[in-house]
Amino acid sequence: MVGLAVILIIVGIVLILLGVFVQAVKFLVWVGIVILVLAVIAWLMRFIRRQT
Repeated sequence: MVGLAVILIIVGIVLILLGVFVQAVKFLVWVGIVILVLAVIAWLMRFIRRQT
């Protein structure tokens, strides 16, 4: 689960950077944001489950 969250964060950041630097693929910014949000949610779920 930790590895998946780290991979999602890295992919999200890479897609955000690609979307910012390449105007033709502007939708990659949104894809990167969605993946980054999913990774943060997965990390929060793991953190909350560990606390209980």
